[in-house]
Amino acid sequence: MPKNYVSNEDESARLFKSNFLEMFSHVHPTVPLAIFLPIIGYFLYRGSDEALMTPAIVVGLFFAGLFVWTLTEYLLHRFVFHYEPTSEWGKKLHFLMHGVHHDYPNDSLRLVMPPVVSLPLALLFYALFFFIMGEASTWSFFAGFLAGYLFYDMLHYATHHFAMKGAIGLWLKHHHMKHHYQTAHRNYGVSSPLWDFVFGTFLEKKEAAANS
Repeated sequence: MPKNYVSNEDESARLFKSNFLEMFSHVHPTVPLAIFLPIIGYFLYRGSDEALMTPAIVVGLFFAGLFVWTLTEYLLHRFVFHYEPTSEWGKKLHFLMHGVHHDYPNDSLRLVMPPVVSLPLALLFYALFFFIMGEASTWSFFAGFLAGYLFYDMLHYATHHFAMKGAIGLWLKHHHMKHHYQTAHRNYGVSSPLWDFVFGTFLEKKEAAANS
């Protein structure tokens, strides 16, 4: 495979001159669990407590939110994280958001999204869903959406640092590793390859062989 990274070791590149700002760019993988699991639980509780929300509706909304997350993950990864600006300011921002991860793919403290980014994004998505769906439906739907995000964060860490047992886990690991080590313009889905198939960005075997 071609070398398209700076370091494959578990090490970090400094992003900010300020030690205070630098501190917020390093995140232990348990941090998203500690933040979002209670939020997901609270939203599910509020959703199930809403009048007219039967258990079937709550479960349906939860899985709908989970499904919408998979598309959101794909679109963010492909069109935001891999957008390549031409200005110097834009290039620096791109490196801060995602470029550093491709240069240092096994940096264990930069594999989950920092709360200074994930929490404001969560608020924005909540406001969007609230506007579209109303309060009653948003509780359970957003719980599923956040559960999808949390699964993505944990799976992303696992694909880089765990051996991944089982056929599905091993396949997802290989799917993501091809994105890093063969071509960054394929296999954008981390928690699900669905949208790579839908939008034609799945790395086929012939193309994979040509890039190896």
